[in-house]
Amino acid sequence: MTVPHHPAIAARELILGGQKSGKSRRAEQLAAAWLAQSPAHQAVLIATAQAHDGEMRERIARHQRERAARVPGLRTVEVPHALAGALAAHGSAHTLIVVDCLTLWLTNWRMPFDDSEQNMPLTQDWQAQEAMFLQALQQSPGPVLLVGNEIGLGVIPLGAEVRAFVDALGTLNQRVAQVCTRVTLMAAGLPLCLKESA
Repeated sequence: MTVPHHPAIAARELILGGQKSGKSRRAEQLAAAWLAQSPAHQAVLIATAQAHDGEMRERIARHQRERAARVPGLRTVEVPHALAGALAAHGSAHTLIVVDCLTLWLTNWRMPFDDSEQNMPLTQDWQAQEAMFLQALQQSPGPVLLVGNEIGLGVIPLGAEVRAFVDALGTLNQRVAQVCTRVTLMAAGLPLCLKESA
């Protein structure tokens, strides 16, 4: 069996792709490589998904089982909203953080699922949340892998709310890419490096 070659772990890497493009798997493989480098290394996955229905609960549970089998040393914490605080709380020089995913994080803020979330000043607070997150990302003492969707390649969606979300995600991806040292686009399980800097 051939072991896939992985580049050195970047200080901050944004991994973009479509649905089932291999972006989460790449993040897991890099986390496994990080853990294998030293017994002092740790890895934390910050999961932003929320289980609002039975299908999503099963999907999350399946992902947790499969991830535990593939990368047993990868600890998971669930953080649907306070991503900046989570980066600060879990970051250290010996800890790699995986954020999976930025798209669901934005969804939690911009398109709340039910009335209990409607009570939060979501859209109004988004710019402040984004700014705090970008600052925390740049200040993180250890490597950070960020998984997100590239959804702007298809047709222009119907509805002002959906178009606003697509615009917001495109802007978020651009801003995160600016502060990342590596940006990778995944397609059919294959990585294409869009940016590589020291």
